[in-house]
Amino acid sequence: MTTPTLLVLDADPPPRLGRLTGRARIEHADAATLAGRLPRADVLLVWDVTSSAVREAWPGDGPRPRWVHTASAGVDHLMCPALTASATVVTNARGIFDQPVAEYVAALVLAMAKDLPRTLELQRERVWRHRETQRVAGTRAVVVGSGPVGRAIVRALKALGVTTALVGRTPRTGVHGPDDLDRLIARADWVIAAAPLTEQTRGMFDARRFGVMQPSARFVNVGRGQLVVTEALADALARRWIAGAALDVFASEPLPSGSPLWGLPGLVVSPHMSGDTVGRLDELAAQFVEFYTRWEAGRPLANVVDKRRGYVPGH
Repeated sequence: MTTPTLLVLDADPPPRLGRLTGRARIEHADAATLAGRLPRADVLLVWDVTSSAVREAWPGDGPRPRWVHTASAGVDHLMCPALTASATVVTNARGIFDQPVAEYVAALVLAMAKDLPRTLELQRERVWRHRETQRVAGTRAVVVGSGPVGRAIVRALKALGVTTALVGRTPRTGVHGPDDLDRLIARADWVIAAAPLTEQTRGMFDARRFGVMQPSARFVNVGRGQLVVTEALADALARRWIAGAALDVFASEPLPSGSPLWGLPGLVVSPHMSGDTVGRLDELAAQFVEFYTRWEAGRPLANVVDKRRGYVPGH
């Protein structure tokens, strides 16, 4: 039997794939060499999840890998019409980031409620200024995105005593549908975006949605930057239509130093790090090796993405 060729779209540090020695012929590519190496690959591991190289290289002549795995939860960086229409199976790293992102959201909620950013500013200024802060228990949150990350956020917020509502693509037990979103965010203290990027979710948080929110509400985005109309959020903060926001994802990353977002009042900016914890790279590599073992044995893969929807369907 011919040893399968595993092509890795590299990032630094590379994945630890020692357990695949003798089981796969491992080759490496970057954005410049990917297109030329795709035709001879059986499997593609997208380790560089910040690159759009797959989307650009996939269309073309010759065979394509039978399976593509991305070491990320989102797949919008690699999907293109040619890949969507192909027979190639796409899987993602669903399950690795759920708890870390939920912890990060809980930290942001606590930081904004307790005014920690201002406390740190005053400390740097050596100013003693007593203030009252907000009680978190008893507040209301709406989490948009009913996948594993959204459900983990709900659990974390409930542990803080926050009343939560979960909104997904399809209404079902414990999950509201999109038609309930405006009614729910109109009463929410916290609106958390954790949805995948699809044609239905792109730009869903626009001027109208920010106008629906309470002036005391705060908005958090740990989903995708393109869920938000950036200019509308900036305007809502400047006009104090909402009390604050925290963004961990942006339409353009890294966020340019000249972006007005850096200086907006009431906005916390973090560099797409909500799911990135110590040891995650080893977890991601171990997950891929586990999936490869299934694929090698002809068993069904886990985390199979619905390529037209752009995410792994729920159960």
